[in-house]
Amino acid sequence: MVVRTFGISILVTIASLVVAFIYGSWEAVALCAILGVLEVSLSFDNAVINATVLEKMSEFWQKMFLTVGIIIAVFGMRLLFPLVIVWVTAGLDPVRAFDLAMNPPAGGAENFADGSPSYEKILTDAHPQIAAFGGMFLFMLFLNFILAERDTKWLSWFEKPLAAIGKLDALSVIIAGGSLTLVAEFLADDQHRATIMIAGVLGMITYIAVDGLGSLFHTEQLEEDHERDVASRAAGGPSTLVKATGKAAFFLFLYLEVLDASFSFDGVIGAFAITADPIIIALGLGFIGAMFVRSITVFLVRQGTLAEYRYLEHGAHWAIGALSVILFISIEYHINEIITGLVGVAFIGAAFISSVIANRREAGDDSTPPAAGAPAGEMATVTE
Repeated sequence: MVVRTFGISILVTIASLVVAFIYGSWEAVALCAILGVLEVSLSFDNAVINATVLEKMSEFWQKMFLTVGIIIAVFGMRLLFPLVIVWVTAGLDPVRAFDLAMNPPAGGAENFADGSPSYEKILTDAHPQIAAFGGMFLFMLFLNFILAERDTKWLSWFEKPLAAIGKLDALSVIIAGGSLTLVAEFLADDQHRATIMIAGVLGMITYIAVDGLGSLFHTEQLEEDHERDVASRAAGGPSTLVKATGKAAFFLFLYLEVLDASFSFDGVIGAFAITADPIIIALGLGFIGAMFVRSITVFLVRQGTLAEYRYLEHGAHWAIGALSVILFISIEYHINEIITGLVGVAFIGAAFISSVIANRREAGDDSTPPAAGAPAGEMATVTE
């Protein structure tokens, strides 16, 4: 199972490292490997969230995500996306931007001799807008999850009151809008305040549009089916999930691609702390990192891990909330990528441990002998 799931990713990794060696010798190989590890560490929570959506899709659309989707992830987000940013912010067409990336200033300088900015500097200067857009999209995703009423709760002492106030219509938009205002006021300088507001609003609009299109084609019912399926399988019963097809699956596919793009923002920008070479970034983040993230996604789906470890989805969404906050803070302050990765791993690790404890507790309850004086065959029950 492991070999079948991760085999292609391993082969792609080997091929990518060989290409990196041909392109830039052992230094390029080392940079590729580092970027691959960076992408996987930053995107493990992405894999968990992808798995919750991918479970609802038919086999055909799962394959579309793992084939067409990987092309979009590798070439769209890891190669073309930085070039488009340079195109939009500096007015340079993608061909000129690529030429700029392949011919940086001598000695790693931020500017060329004539004073024009380097490819890396242009992307770094565009970080506030990118962080506002991606952060707001992910923050909306977190809010819509945490404010919804769910049968399964992880941090029940906190999630129960949030679900109670979440019944207020459009509360997630109100909180997100207020948060964006605070971010623009206290974390943005005068030069970037307006663009950060615009980028943040566009992030909100993008989430609402994609989520709304999904709801239009009954993905809300699919979400309810998913909740029942997780509960059934956690109790040892059969899978009850009805797979999405047609338009519903298509919009879930779009949702996954936008979600993957939002998760990749921090990785793409963080990669420039390691190298500005677009070829190395595409090989490391895309062919190695993104392939392994998709393999982890498939592994979670095929193993039924989300049903077995019931709080993983919750941990991943809390990690998303933390990542969105980190993106907002990074508008003003540099946040080390190691911290970003560790925060996500910490939330998911805590959710995994909580799931194991809950499973063992239930297993212990099932094996508890009848209480003294109880009728034969009647077991003492414990409610969580």
